[in-house]
Amino acid sequence: MKLVTAIIKPFKMDDVRSALSEIGVQGITVTEVKGFGRQRGHTELYRGAEYVVDFLPKLKLEIAVGEGQLQATIDSIVNSANTGKIGDGKIFVSELEQVIRIRTGETGEDAI
Repeated sequence: MKLVTAIIKPFKMDDVRSALSEIGVQGITVTEVKGFGRQRGHTELYRGAEYVVDFLPKLKLEIAVGEGQLQATIDSIVNSANTGKIGDGKIFVSELEQVIRIRTGETGEDAI
């Protein structure tokens, strides 16, 4: 089992959710986050004063998947979140040792 963590632009959320639903992903956790990567934020003008926005708004998606769904999940996120512009985001994949569904007590891939 794997935990796929994706950082995406907020306006791409509906596209990503639709793409994941099409491949059968059933659960996703979304958190509003702020951060920056290589672009280091940007400069904005407000009432004649220029200021730097260091942390840009992003969405963090967390998706637990079995090994068989991993590549399809990654491909769906990449294809649906891509704008071709800087700041599209990142995907991180990490190992999940154990998953337990609290309501039923199911464990492993059955709990996903």
